Amino acid sequence: MSDQIARYKSDRDAFGHMLFDHFKGEEALEIIEREDGFIDPNDGCKVYFSEFKDWRPWEQEALRNLLPGRVLDLGCGAGRMELYLQSQGFEVVGIDNSPLAIEVCHRRGVKDARLLPVTRVSSELGIFANILMMGNNWGLMANRQRARWLLGRFYGMTSFPAHIIATSNDVYNSDSPYHLAYQAHNRERGRMTGQIRMRVRYQMHRTPWYDYLMVSRDEMKEILEATGWCVKQFIDSPGAMYVAVIEKEK
Repeated sequence: MSDQIARYKSDRDAFGHMLFDHFKGEEALEIIEREDGFIDPNDGCKVYFSEFKDWRPWEQEALRNLLPGRVLDLGCGAGRMELYLQSQGFEVVGIDNSPLAIEVCHRRGVKDARLLPVTRVSSELGIFANILMMGNNWGLMANRQRARWLLGRFYGMTSFPAHIIATSNDVYNSDSPYHLAYQAHNRERGRMTGQIRMRVRYQMHRTPWYDYLMVSRDEMKEILEATGWCVKQFIDSPGAMYVAVIEKEK
């Protein structure tokens, strides 16, 4: 194996390479690989670059729940949220653990995009009135324990009032035998039904394996109990995805 091929195979920023190639005008196909071997190829890369007018209606409605004040976008990707919110006069900080995603954000005009994993957020970033977890990014919670730990972090770095606006996918809304079998296997192992072990692949690149948490509305409410946060409103979509507007309690 040549040194160049070895370098590409060892590069773990598959998500960033996909975004960067799309930004350059090249065809870019995202592949999600689940630990049981299930493969989900999709051409949804363009969504990461979409403008507000092209967003899904429930996403547009969700942002109407933003409070005055600073916004923190977790898993900012190519910066679609940042660019829109900047145009609306918000001060917004985007974070992502993909170096090339942050590079794409900067090249597209995002004012404040930082290379930072969600587990490193703290009040050192400042105080925020809004935390965004859009694009199914409630999944960054990973599991019940980390979710409750992160909610504590969020409480300490937000003003009052404050909102978390998050999208998730209700995995129980599925009749796929592949998904149902995996969900049953999760429960057998003591994991949450929608605790997905997955990675992103793109060309020769692949991310490390990571957990991504998808929950029902009732499961989200259960996770939020005694954290200082509660659901204010659910916004439904025609399918399994939904938005939760979560408000800070005194």
